[in-house]
Amino acid sequence: MDDLREFAQVFPAWWYGALGVLGLIVGSFLNVVIYRLPIMLERRWRQDIDRPTGMTDGGQATRYNLWWPPSSCPHCQQAIAVKDNIPLFSWLWLCGRSRCCHQPVSVQYPLVEVITMLAFLMAGLLWLPGMALCGALILLSFLIVLTVIDIKTLLLPDVLTLSLLWIGLLFNLSETFVPLHDAVVGAMVGYLSLWLLYWAFKYATGKEALGYGDFKLLGALGAWLGWQALPNLVLVAALSGLIVTLIWRGVRKEDTAKPLAFGPWLAIGGAFSAMMNGFAL
Repeated sequence: MDDLREFAQVFPAWWYGALGVLGLIVGSFLNVVIYRLPIMLERRWRQDIDRPTGMTDGGQATRYNLWWPPSSCPHCQQAIAVKDNIPLFSWLWLCGRSRCCHQPVSVQYPLVEVITMLAFLMAGLLWLPGMALCGALILLSFLIVLTVIDIKTLLLPDVLTLSLLWIGLLFNLSETFVPLHDAVVGAMVGYLSLWLLYWAFKYATGKEALGYGDFKLLGALGAWLGWQALPNLVLVAALSGLIVTLIWRGVRKEDTAKPLAFGPWLAIGGAFSAMMNGFAL
């Protein structure tokens, strides 16, 4: 690791170039997770429903995962060639359309790749190569995936939020970001604060303002950043979510009673707090 730190300091252009390329590659994989994980969870849910009645899909769900089948066109399902699957550049080269059927390919794909690249570069500016940088890259990758999935489905899958929580505690065993006891208290306070707010609001109005995935996500962020970071994190999430949502719905004249995904704003607050942690080191 010392050699890598020396390389980053002696050859910064090469180091940041490598981080940028890594960000694009990881961003491409995050797109796979964003697209496939909700489908995998739905298939598993349907399989669990059908199992008591003896109705199964013949194992079809077990053959669909993050690694198989190979990437295919979302419109005609034809396999995508390697040359057409290069992060960002293939989308630009093909002008945002699939080669096989010439249908438009969502801008989500290059956008996620670019955001991941920028997040990796920002982390590289704040942390030298080491455990803290590895942890920051993992945290930011999880937050990007959770943000897009929540926007598209209003779901924050347990497999992501709970994994994020435990990974945060593992990193803080060696006090990578905060002492372990601050991380444990942060996980508890993060979860319970939104849980109490949820039930207080539901008791007062009879409506549900948050989801259990939000509790788990804030608990996970507490496990990474400690309980001290939570007040500012929630403040950033609440203010940014309120302002942007009011402007967006006002421009589009959407119903204000429409459910709001709060996970993306928690993710933004978490990313902001993580960056502040990096500045403080």
